[in-house]
Amino acid sequence: MLILILGFKKVYQIKLVETKSDWSDFIDLPWSLYPGDSNWVPPLKIAVRDLLDLNKNPFFKHATLYPLIAYQDGKCVGRIAGIIDANHNNYHEEKTAFFGFFEVIHDQQLVQLLMKKIMEWAKNQGMNLLRGPMNPSTNHECGLLVEGFNDPPTVMMTYNPPYYAQLLEGAGMSKAKDLYAYTISRKSQFSDRLIIQADRLRKRGKVSIRAVNMKHFSQEVETLLEIYNDAWEKNWGFVPMNPDEFRHLARDMQLIMDPRLCLIAEVGGKAVGFALTLPDVNQAIQKVKNGKLLPTGIFKLLWNLKGPGKKKTINRCRILTLGIRKAYYEYGIGPLLYTEYYKRGPDLGYPVGEASWVLEDNKPMNKALNRMCGERTKVYRIYDQSLV
Repeated sequence: MLILILGFKKVYQIKLVETKSDWSDFIDLPWSLYPGDSNWVPPLKIAVRDLLDLNKNPFFKHATLYPLIAYQDGKCVGRIAGIIDANHNNYHEEKTAFFGFFEVIHDQQLVQLLMKKIMEWAKNQGMNLLRGPMNPSTNHECGLLVEGFNDPPTVMMTYNPPYYAQLLEGAGMSKAKDLYAYTISRKSQFSDRLIIQADRLRKRGKVSIRAVNMKHFSQEVETLLEIYNDAWEKNWGFVPMNPDEFRHLARDMQLIMDPRLCLIAEVGGKAVGFALTLPDVNQAIQKVKNGKLLPTGIFKLLWNLKGPGKKKTINRCRILTLGIRKAYYEYGIGPLLYTEYYKRGPDLGYPVGEASWVLEDNKPMNKALNRMCGERTKVYRIYDQSLV
């Protein structure tokens, strides 16, 4: 525990999150920061607890968490967590620490204190770079919203006040990479070149597209894991997921997915690519204002997620990921998946889709989204700071 005094009036107490009460304060803090913000989606507290559970979340079998909370006059006013992922550092041959779960009042001095504590911890662990925000990795929510504050985030995307970027940059953080989000609607006009290319590939008949088979979901998950780790191997910030992590994530997604939107591309009966799209369940979760499922939250959620309210509540989806085994790049599977979604989305009740996130320097994907007349509607930023 550390008491820090700034000026004549500001006294902050920054402490490590250890007790049940500490964790409650850590998880509850956002509710005091976003009153009146109609674009903020209150997270389900049970989901946050599951994500941060060091015993249940398989990510923490190879990662360390260092969570801090800050108080002023007995009130929780800030939080942050340091993360060291051994798998990331081994894979990229780096000594990088991450920060995440960042929420704070509009106070530059407090942010500098929180970042200083995280940097001291990271240095003591032998790290030479701090990067974030990651909640807790690129395989989860990541990035700070810096453009596009006029719309709620889609499922598994972040949201924050505009002043967060100012505070982090004021604390010495600098841009490492931007991540883009594109919006595509039924009004979007795909380029003739893209449609012709997809039609030509479809007529050749070498590639078939099917939906995930929920009756054999466990087997499908293993197949998707193989494709995932093969397809994204060279991407910036990518870390291969092990089977336990991927299954854990898949179990969570299984509860909310529309299997008709999870597509698998096959060549000769072999799965060689897939695209995962989820209904934007944030539109339903936003109805549960206090983030609690009990006593009434679960009924509000089910009514809007699975029940009669769904048709009026959920009208968009998020295309999370699209990947193809490297050996099959030349088959042009991408256009087939793009045009398949263009047909399926509106027919299934999702007239709007968000493709996110896309690395700013991923030229093929950004070019493809331009050909789909995708509108870049949000920008998220990853920050770096040297520790040496």
